[in-house]
Amino acid sequence: MLMISNITVRLGGNTILDRASATIVSKSRVGFIGRNGAGKSTLMKVIAGVQEADDGNIETPRDSRMGYVAQEAPTGPDTPFDRVLEADNERAALLAEEAATDDSHRIGEIHERLNAIDAHSAPARAARILAGLGFDEEAQHQPLDSFSGGWRMRVALAALLFSGPDLLLLDEPSNHLDLEAALWLESFLKSYRGTLLVISHERDLLNNVVDHILHLEGGKITLYSGGYDSFERQRRERLDQIEAMRAKQDSQRAHLQAFVDRWRYKAHTATQAQSRLKALARMEPIAAAVEDSSLSFDFPNPAELRPPLIVLDQADVGYTENQPVLSGLNLRFEPDDRVAFLGRNGNGKTTLARLLSGRLEAMSGAMNAGGKLRVGYFAQHQVEELYPNDTPLQHMTRLMKDAKLGAVRAQLGRFGFSGEKAELAVRHLSGGERARLALALITREAPHMLILDEPTNHLDVDAREALVQALNGYSGAVIIVSHDRHLLELTADRLVLIADGAARDFSGSLDDYRDMVLGRSGSNDNEKQAAKSGTKLSRKEERRLAAEAREKTRALRKAVDNAEREVNQLTERQKDIDRALFDPKNYDGPQSALTATDLMKKRSEVERSLAKAEARWLEANEALEDADSDAA
Repeated sequence: MLMISNITVRLGGNTILDRASATIVSKSRVGFIGRNGAGKSTLMKVIAGVQEADDGNIETPRDSRMGYVAQEAPTGPDTPFDRVLEADNERAALLAEEAATDDSHRIGEIHERLNAIDAHSAPARAARILAGLGFDEEAQHQPLDSFSGGWRMRVALAALLFSGPDLLLLDEPSNHLDLEAALWLESFLKSYRGTLLVISHERDLLNNVVDHILHLEGGKITLYSGGYDSFERQRRERLDQIEAMRAKQDSQRAHLQAFVDRWRYKAHTATQAQSRLKALARMEPIAAAVEDSSLSFDFPNPAELRPPLIVLDQADVGYTENQPVLSGLNLRFEPDDRVAFLGRNGNGKTTLARLLSGRLEAMSGAMNAGGKLRVGYFAQHQVEELYPNDTPLQHMTRLMKDAKLGAVRAQLGRFGFSGEKAELAVRHLSGGERARLALALITREAPHMLILDEPTNHLDVDAREALVQALNGYSGAVIIVSHDRHLLELTADRLVLIADGAARDFSGSLDDYRDMVLGRSGSNDNEKQAAKSGTKLSRKEERRLAAEAREKTRALRKAVDNAEREVNQLTERQKDIDRALFDPKNYDGPQSALTATDLMKKRSEVERSLAKAEARWLEANEALEDADSDAA
């Protein structure tokens, strides 16, 4: 059992954790969640013993082995394979002792212990873990110094998983992984036998792997049972209860205050008024459960362009002359496309994204794009290249040179940078806020196509959900490279697999792709066979059939989008009316133009319109599903 008792941590004068306590049962799988800066990594470091708490203590089971990945990536001439094998300290020590001793009795004891810990299967286990994290057989035996920092962090993760500690601590383990490695890691963690504590913003991992959620907010921690969806439901119910209690308390407070104001100066009721004043003073205020307005994404919608937006015709692209990364590209992108690029890191996803964004030119073949096409391209380096001493307002003003200040501020406001937030130096912004600023900058001209290369790396769970909603409300084309399966499932309806120097549409679903990656079916062999089959349709015929299918469903997709947009607008209108109904000053008094009756009438009208809009949305969705089934 892991006991966290009254942990307090202060950093830079700020209290990060304030007498936080929780008890975690052995063998539990606990996901740490909370807004960026809530103290997740701090708490994990305290548990791991790499950071001291100002107060409180951590109790772990006696003789339990703890595993935690250091922030520094491993370096040196060792290979990933050697470094992973070395992570089993007992095995390494026994083998070293065996090589150094001539005592036959001791050698026999060593062999018994090696058999007990299954040391002979260690090389095969190490190779499987490395392969799951993206290292092929050749890469497993290359020097560590030949890899980038991200790949060396994968080695550190592989070594930790191989060591099999009793208490496994993982701090955003999928940050350096592609979708394929993230899928493998999720599968591995499902079968992990020890206690698991994981900080993650991956909703699917939190739903499929963990059985408890530890939520950090306001310096406190709360343990919920179940995965992330269960946590959201429980927390929403808890917040609703708090809001109901607050509303009830406000009503009681107003009633008491009205009595006091009326009778406190009357001799025969002064005592009663005083008692009510004391009751008011004793009432602990209940904070309102408010939504964070800084969690805001709102991509400006572009003017319509005639399809297609981009056509690749036998295009080759790469960085070195005569050595293309991708060859023979034949792809077509429409104004309403929602595309996810699949494939392991290094296969060419970013290369194709850079070609489509105009940052690379085709080495041969052709890329045809409309003359008025505007593309917004997001990549991680843009977040890192922001000027730390400049404000969001200064960044945006430089790019919108001819725009009025109101237009500049309006664009920043779409992404949560309103008022003073727009004038805060970038160095004071969190990683998620910097990512939002980069998105605000690339969409300033309302691009017709958004290309997002790993947009969620700095975003917490709530911010990722806000991004999903913003993308689904955006009317232009979207191309996404991401290891966040939840994001892909909710935003992409077309999959393009990039592998073996080529890119082609993947006919299955993300679940099919997951099964292919994890080897749960013959999907991988089938895919390769389909790619090489001589009976396959010609590319010209494939393009013609794909264009016909898109043309048939375009009107239906537009109807779905329009209905969904109307539902969202009416839902927001309904919320506005509900807020007004609970705020008497909106309709009380002789100067008010509204009455509660007026608001209730308006709410009834919106409710009827919402029901009709939802019916249209369901009808359009069913028609689209039928059309897709017919096409399949």
